[in-house]
Amino acid sequence: MRIAHLLLVHVMNNQLIRLVNRLQHENCHVFIHIDKKTPIEPFLVLEKDYNVTLIKNRVFVNWGGYSIVQATLNGFEEIIKSKTQYNTVNLLSGQDYPIKNINYIYDFYKQNASTAFIETRNVFNDWTEAIPRITKFHFPDDRLPGSVLLEMILGFILPKRKIPNSLIPVGRSQWFTLPMECVEYILNYINENSKVVDFFKYTWAPDELFFSTILFNSKYKETIVSNNLRYIDWATGTPSPKVLTIADAESLKNSKCLFARKFNEEFDSIILDFLDEMNNTVAIPSFL
Repeated sequence: MRIAHLLLVHVMNNQLIRLVNRLQHENCHVFIHIDKKTPIEPFLVLEKDYNVTLIKNRVFVNWGGYSIVQATLNGFEEIIKSKTQYNTVNLLSGQDYPIKNINYIYDFYKQNASTAFIETRNVFNDWTEAIPRITKFHFPDDRLPGSVLLEMILGFILPKRKIPNSLIPVGRSQWFTLPMECVEYILNYINENSKVVDFFKYTWAPDELFFSTILFNSKYKETIVSNNLRYIDWATGTPSPKVLTIADAESLKNSKCLFARKFNEEFDSIILDFLDEMNNTVAIPSFL
């Protein structure tokens, strides 16, 4: 049983070093996609000193755009092309952090190797705020002057968009853990269904819908648990979740999740120290 942790990041800092350090395990490897807008040189230390591979086929990532999906797909492809056979792919960001010991996390995934942990809330029944994302045109990767106005005009004059192949749209969270056979299925599916890819290229925040929708409408539906095992606090009611601090320590300690987000070491590093100590992991010193 081998796990590939795929990280999507855009900044090199001590928090990323801490995260990579916490993910080290003899049967795990860390793959990192770095936003192409970010110089790669500061990240090279990760390949040198840790069990890390930097994704070579990088893309310019735009918030809310299909570019995030493409970055993930590029990571999938390089994981598959690597010399090692992985059983599970776990998608994380640079602001995630384990809230369980890495051995516990590994054992959990080993015992649930055939399960896809990905959120699949039905857009039209259970996640209705996402309906305009798919029924209207959006151009998040092409933020040229007038693009917002164009979205408004098209939304007014054009009929509602319909997802190809009569797919049932589901999702919610971008982050997930998938068996390798699900990863391979997704890659094969998009190669054979270009209309689905084109549809999501003009969808707002497709990363929260793309992977879950493809799997939910496949034979792998029965393997899905609609829980990504991430502790996330949306109590603020904003587009981004709450930044977790030491005030959240008890909730994190009692959570059954494996990871939590999001953290900001510059805002509160004490909570990361707490998690390290709780999981018998020594925090490494800052290199900055």
